[in-house]
Amino acid sequence: MHISLDGFVAGPNGEMNWIKVDEEIFDHIGKRISETNAALYGRVTYEMMEGYWPTAGDEPDASKHDIEHSKWYKKAHKIVLSKTMNEAGLTNTTIINDNVADKINEIKQQEGPEILLFGSPTATHSLIQQNLIDGYWLFVNPVVLGQGIPLFVDIKDKIKLKLLTTRQFTSGVTELSYVVDK
Repeated sequence: MHISLDGFVAGPNGEMNWIKVDEEIFDHIGKRISETNAALYGRVTYEMMEGYWPTAGDEPDASKHDIEHSKWYKKAHKIVLSKTMNEAGLTNTTIINDNVADKINEIKQQEGPEILLFGSPTATHSLIQQNLIDGYWLFVNPVVLGQGIPLFVDIKDKIKLKLLTTRQFTSGVTELSYVVDK
């Protein structure tokens, strides 16, 4: 997840135009997500992704990133947290609309690689509050927003983290990868 230096994942109105991405970051992210086949989204982010990624790689001017991510997206199992959607007509998609903790834990117990959570601040907040996030993969952008949508809200219990890796990109973005230290 991209984050500002002061802890915001989006501006006050959901703006993300401050996020720095380039081929170096895209290649790095592409390598990491190619190691998994499951993506978790909130409804809003899922609808945004579904409106773009299934055909993004087919466009005549598609970038290398768009082609690769589109192929991955079409194959990946999508898990969507939503109180309003249902699975009717959706391919390779699971909708979770109740008993989130039980259903996420059930999915996590199945064989397979990790589940990556993409964007989705509201879903992220809910998962953090239910202690369902096992690690944080953050891209700290060199910007202070001063206000916006924070990554961490209403934290009731301290979350101890263990730093796994760091990486500095030429754009000034720093990747921090943490595992929850239970």
